[in-house]
Amino acid sequence: MVKSTRRCRALLSVCLNLLALLLSTSAFATTYWCAGTQRVPKPTCGQQRTRHCVDDGGGGNVTDRSKVHYSWETGDDRFVFRRFHTGIWSSCEENINGPGEKCRSFIDLAPASERGVLWLSVVSEILYILLLVVGFSLMCLELFHSNNVIDGLKLNAFAAVFTYGCGLLGMVAHMMYTQVFQITVSLGPEDWRPHSWDYSWSFCMAWGSFTCCMAASVTTLNSYTKTVIEFRHKRKLFEQGLRDDRSFLHPDTFHYLQGQALGPVDQAVALYPVPTEVYPGPSRRSGREDLRDSMMEPLGEEQC
Repeated sequence: MVKSTRRCRALLSVCLNLLALLLSTSAFATTYWCAGTQRVPKPTCGQQRTRHCVDDGGGGNVTDRSKVHYSWETGDDRFVFRRFHTGIWSSCEENINGPGEKCRSFIDLAPASERGVLWLSVVSEILYILLLVVGFSLMCLELFHSNNVIDGLKLNAFAAVFTYGCGLLGMVAHMMYTQVFQITVSLGPEDWRPHSWDYSWSFCMAWGSFTCCMAASVTTLNSYTKTVIEFRHKRKLFEQGLRDDRSFLHPDTFHYLQGQALGPVDQAVALYPVPTEVYPGPSRRSGREDLRDSMMEPLGEEQC
């Protein structure tokens, strides 16, 4: 029962870590961290565009420079609002002159003073994903290839440390990117600055990955702590069993077993079945008699 419970906790940690890895990789590769609209002047109407444009009255013939064209639109009517979405690597905008989108590097759009922070955010995101892979590998080793409980505990401890560290690194990376984007909104190029914007689904996936990563770390650490507590409880039961059986044990044997019980956790775990298997209740009398006979044999030989 205890072994199955420990295995369920390990399986839950592996699933959470895998989910965090998938979410972080998807968020890093997509360009929907932030999305909104940009206000740009309306283009001139032509044969392919007849709506949301400025009618020059010439049927789209703008080659004649001698003609003067007037537009009676004022305020926001003079502009068109195009959609855009931005990720870590690039920013894509709706093409108002035709179908499709136009994409630009977000690193080039960021102010020169913030590009160092943006590159640090990119490196942190990559390290975050790599540490998630390391933590996932350690958890899989502990779940599928660790038959020794002590080796499983060591893998558990390393997996918890790696997962917790990469969770903190991911949180810092997300916050740095958010800071750079907000500064770019204010100080970026005039033709890119958003009119309105909000965080999109890639941003939610990134923070969902952080949540799953920390949950996997806490679950792994909880499994490690519970296993250690179980071992200590078993060692106390073993020592109590030795004290109860001291009345019929040879003194040298008792001190030897007591020293083994007070040793490391792995030795105590290896010796745990001794009280129930070596000294069962019904055979205590026969064991005492055997010890007494073994002690009386040298005395008989000396008398002869």
